Amino acid sequence: MTTGTTTKTGAGAAGPRALARQRRRQSAVRFWKRYRTHRAGLVGLVGLALFALVALTAPLTVGTDVSSVTGAPGRPMESPSAEFWLGTDRFGRDLLGLLVWGSRVSLLVGLLAAALSVAIGTTVGVTAGHFKGAYATVLMRITDWFLVMPTLVLAIALATVLPRSLGTVVLAIGVTSWPTTARLVRAQTLAVESRPYIERAKALGGGHWHVMSRHVLPNVMPLVLAQTTLMISSSVLAEATLAFLGVSDPTVLSWGGLLQDAREAGAVSSGNWWYLVPPGIAIAVVALAFTLCGRAVESVLNPRLGVGR
Repeated sequence: MTTGTTTKTGAGAAGPRALARQRRRQSAVRFWKRYRTHRAGLVGLVGLALFALVALTAPLTVGTDVSSVTGAPGRPMESPSAEFWLGTDRFGRDLLGLLVWGSRVSLLVGLLAAALSVAIGTTVGVTAGHFKGAYATVLMRITDWFLVMPTLVLAIALATVLPRSLGTVVLAIGVTSWPTTARLVRAQTLAVESRPYIERAKALGGGHWHVMSRHVLPNVMPLVLAQTTLMISSSVLAEATLAFLGVSDPTVLSWGGLLQDAREAGAVSSGNWWYLVPPGIAIAVVALAFTLCGRAVESVLNPRLGVGR
């Protein structure tokens, strides 16, 4: 009897978990079936996969000493050739190797800055939409202040005051680009909070944390996911801008840093296009790929938007 009871209890406990896992798998399958109908989204996804592969395999393909100034393999400012496909920089380093290695920093900073921005915006948006009253009013006025201030100017000011490092760049981008996410998430939270099941959850004794974590957050996560993919492209561009303006860590190799080096070396006036064009194209292609993926995700999660395929 005891064994039968135990087995029943175990099956009953495992049943809801198995059902939840099955539903998640079915949801993921439905998402992929809809996503792959968006040709632009697939192109962006393939591009991101290639860039991620290049960044992850950089230590194996170009080595770890590619940025070393001493012992550079070529002469300064060589044009593209069979030996150096993208030419060399002002120190004689292989620009192709620098471009490949710089992808690691640019993509990492873009991902971390976007994650920080979306995390702040989601927290502010959900809490402001749930609690309302004076708390929400104060948060929204702070959000409005950040919205009217130029994001790039705030990021430059913050990066100038703090020590130059990758952490500072991530912090500068993340804490200045969250207001748009906060506004979107708050609007979605207000829409979710007006539904009848939220009132039933509160009537049954559900506290603030229970309502926000179990009912509100799962319903705003699709919006957060779409916003994250769009924010990464903006973060990559912001990192490149900060590095180009010289407020990033000069010892760290990134695509924006390569553009800054090219400017300092006078590549524009001397006509050394191979120094400027490859990093600029890489930044533009990555930003475009993330944008295509973000638009496709947004269209799948909200078909009423009617985003073109």
